[in-house]
Amino acid sequence: MGERAIQNRIRRLQELDRQQAEIEAEREKLKEEIKKDMQKKGIDQVKAGNFIVRCKKIISNRFDSKRFRADHEDLYKSYQKKQEAMRFSVTGMNA
Repeated sequence: MGERAIQNRIRRLQELDRQQAEIEAEREKLKEEIKKDMQKKGIDQVKAGNFIVRCKKIISNRFDSKRFRADHEDLYKSYQKKQEAMRFSVTGMNA
C-alpha cells in the first residue's frame, strides 16, 4: 500500500471517528430525554408500541483492585499475568 493510500485511509478513519462521536452524543441525548420523561412521570418501566423501556437503579459490588494492591502488594503481584497486545495509533504531523 502506498503513502497516498494510507493517507486516504487515515482521513477516512478520522471522518468515521467524528461521525461516531456525533452518533454517540445523539444516542446519549435521546436516552437522557427518555429517562427524564420516565422520572418526571415517576415510572421505571414504559411500553411504547413493540418496545419496553426500563430504567432501574442497579447496585453492584466491584473489586477494589487499587486498594487491594495498596494493602497487599506482594499478593497482588503474585496474581498478575502479562498480556501482549498491539496498539494502533495515528498522530498528525505539521507539514
